[in-house]
Parts: sequence; C-alpha cells; structure tokens
Amino acid sequence: MLCNKNTVLVGKKILLVPYQIEHVARYHNWMENEELRALTASEPLKLEQEYEMQRKWQMDEDKLTFIIIAREGDTFIPDTVNPTDPRVSSLPMVGDVNIFLSGTPLSVSESTRSPASDDGQEFTAEAEIMIAEPLYRRRGYAQEALRLMFQYATGYPAEYFVHHPRTEEPRGEEARPVCVKMPHSIPPSSLITRISDKNFPSIKLFEQLGFRITKHVEVFEEVEMRWNAHS
Repeated sequence: MLCNKNTVLVGKKILLVPYQIEHVARYHNWMENEELRALTASEPLKLEQEYEMQRKWQMDEDKLTFIIIAREGDTFIPDTVNPTDPRVSSLPMVGDVNIFLSGTPLSVSESTRSPASDDGQEFTAEAEIMIAEPLYRRRGYAQEALRLMFQYATGYPAEYFVHHPRTEEPRGEEARPVCVKMPHSIPPSSLITRISDKNFPSIKLFEQLGFRITKHVEVFEEVEMRWNAHS
C-alpha cells in the first residue's frame, strides 16, 4: 500500500517498516528456504521476480506489508522516525507481517450491522506473520508485530488484542487515541488468519491475540481463525 510507504511503527522490541527495495535481496534469501516457503504457502521466485513483487505490493491497495526490524542496542528511536533514518536502517530485518484485504471495506459501525458487501462478498483482512531468522524466534517479536499491525490497521490500541474475546468498546488505557493508523481503518471483526493445522505455535500465537478457530479445511490441511469469534 502507498499509505504506509513512509510509516514506521515503533514498539518496545521491534520496529515495523515498509517493504522497500533494499529489503528485497534479504527477503529473497529467506524464500529460498523450503521450510519457510511451506509455512507461508509461497512459491519460489527468481530475484528479478521478487523485485517486481515488491513494486507491485507497494502499489496494491489490498496488501499492507511491513518488514519486522529487531531493536538492538541502546540507541534512542523516537515514536516518529523515517524508514531511511540510519538508526532504523542499521538494524537487522528478521521477518515480515502482512494483511491482505478482500471484499468491500466497511466502517466499524457498519460491520456490526452488515457483515457482507453489496455484491455478497464478505470483507476480510487476512493476517500473516513470519519470523524468518531462527535466532530471533521465541522472543515475543511476532506477538508485538501483530499487535502493532492490528493497531495501525484498525485504529484500536494494541492492548485491545488479547486472549479473551471482547464484546465492548475499548475503555481506560485501551481507549487512548491511536496517533499512527491507516487513513481508512478496518473493523477488528474483519481480521482472520489461515494457518497450517500442524503449525501449533502459530495457532497458539493468534489465540493469545483473541482469535478462535472457526473452520478446519482438511483438503488444504489448514485452519481458519477469526478475531473475537465466540467459542
């Protein structure tokens, strides 16, 4: 998406930066790993194709992509910073997080009354996460990256996405204004994810953020999970 081309989301452990041309070579190196391709349901691409994909994803209005950067050292990074700032660009990239939009977007209020668009296609925002660097796994990076992404996409504070299903609007600390968010926020109820039914760590990760399994597609060996779905 063009809307996040200069956006950096600053967390405690990680930063989220837009997927830019300087990230492509490293990303391509990750995708040469057969295990990562299997986990992300990705096809092998040539380096030239990866560069073309990066350009396409930056322009597509239905794909929101950030690269996950690990915060290392004691360097101060302000809440507002440019992706090209040396304090950011010098840090290691460790994965990516994406949201793929499908259907006609609804406002938060509309989503409570009309879950489907006029053409009958339900609006969904499918989330994906990958920590590609093994040394940076099991550090809480994936959970923080998803919370930052959901905050940016929905306009709801990161603290709103917790293990127990929510039925009320944010209150107290959760009701604080979100300063950096998409120009057209999506309703949290539209968030879904599709995961291999054998990828138990990822299933547990999304459960910790308020997702529940709503469908098991045996032919694809995957489960579909939705945010705030009641058991």
